[in-house]
Formats: sequence, C-alpha cells, structure tokens
Amino acid sequence: MSRITVDGVEYNTEDLSDNGKAQLASLQFLEVQMKKLQNEIAVFQTARGTYMAALKAELEKTVSTDDEASD
Repeated sequence: MSRITVDGVEYNTEDLSDNGKAQLASLQFLEVQMKKLQNEIAVFQTARGTYMAALKAELEKTVSTDDEASD
C-alpha cells in the first residue's frame, strides 16, 4: 500500500482514480527529470569554475609577461 503526502495530508495511492494515478505518474516522472537536470547543472557549474580558474591563471601569465616586457 503506497502513500503520498500532499500539502501535509497523507493519501493512499490505491484509492486514486485512474486520472489521479496518471497525474501522480506524471509528477513522479517530472521529479526524476528535474533531479537529473539539477545534477547536470551541478556538473556544469563545477566545469565552469574549473574553466574560470584556468582562464584566470592564463590571464595572470599574460599580465606577468606584459609587466616583464615593459621593464
């Protein structure tokens, strides 16, 4: 017997109509897809941070090289 809680009220999923079960299945599918996207975003944010750090390191080399050239 599966149960869900909506707005603080617990429901038995077996008591849902066919339409209610379809809505629940759609909601569960969306929750899974949203979690996947959140995980992808976390990966992209990590990669962005890595690329930004690499870019900053390159920029610092450029600034150092420019400073040495002007001396």
